[in-house]
Amino acid sequence: METINDIIALTEQSPTSFEEYLSCYASKIGDILNAYIPSGSHPDMDRYLYDSLKRYSENGGKRHRPLICFAACRAVGGNMELATSAAAAIEHFHTAALIHDDIADEAELRRGEPCLHLTEGIGLAINMGDLALSLVNGTVINDPLLSDAVKVRVVSELIEMTRRTIEGQALDIGWARDGRYDITPEDYLVMATHKTAHYSGAVPLAIGAIVGGGTEQQIEALRSYGLDTGLAFQIQDDLLNLIGSEESTKKDFRSDITEGKRTLMVVHALQNSPKRERLIEILSSKEKDPAVLAEAVDIMVESGSIEYARTYAENLTSIAKNRLVDLVEPSDSLKLLISMADWFVNRLK
Repeated sequence: METINDIIALTEQSPTSFEEYLSCYASKIGDILNAYIPSGSHPDMDRYLYDSLKRYSENGGKRHRPLICFAACRAVGGNMELATSAAAAIEHFHTAALIHDDIADEAELRRGEPCLHLTEGIGLAINMGDLALSLVNGTVINDPLLSDAVKVRVVSELIEMTRRTIEGQALDIGWARDGRYDITPEDYLVMATHKTAHYSGAVPLAIGAIVGGGTEQQIEALRSYGLDTGLAFQIQDDLLNLIGSEESTKKDFRSDITEGKRTLMVVHALQNSPKRERLIEILSSKEKDPAVLAEAVDIMVESGSIEYARTYAENLTSIAKNRLVDLVEPSDSLKLLISMADWFVNRLK
């Protein structure tokens, strides 16, 4: 099996932007990460579990979480091969989160394909998500390249990441279940930080720095940067669902309205729009009519909520970039991570 260092060595020129970095390495990195998914001891284990999970993971998106883990490792002068098991662990956690999230949300599409619970059934989909979760800590524990002390620290990070993500998911699902329309922007930020920012930014960067032998200052600087940019990523993802184009249609366009999601734009509009009651009516009805979904977006535009969310995400990344530059030595990998922040908030432009 190729290693991350083999793949980097085969590239004649280092990527100059985060988007190019993803484009160059996402597919090859996916092959390395998916190699950590085992096979069963009975053919039907593969049929009903392992093969389906592998196919799902092969349709893996941009792989930004493992790739920023590798970049952080390199930014502190570490050997990126040491970050492979941790990168795989984070990606398999992401897979589990998506499978379970789609079931909870009764979603229909994921990355342009029918959701796993629709193709395989809810029971098997839950089981596959559980399998992906089981790979998270075991992947790191079984890594012969890492010292026991590093394994314990990385696994502790992964355990805390899992708890925080589940806490955020509880808020997201609970608010929708209970018809909560008293949610404030501050409440949303707590939910999104827990549900997304830790595992999509802070922990991949911190773990990359840990296995790369970074100083405590470097580890915490990268963690803080990932927390801010990971939150901006979630806000932008929510924006894409409402007003994006090609990328959004692959994610069940405007499904956040159908599912009654309390996004930053929604909670801001609920506080500021004169059409609050109409927006609540739409959010409560599991509406799928494109015209009605467009009406909800118009309400958010008119109340300034779309621009509010976009500006909030841009300010987060601007401050985070300046702070990181002051704390981490300049390098090509640092430039990639700075470019990451711009990519996170410019996907609509």
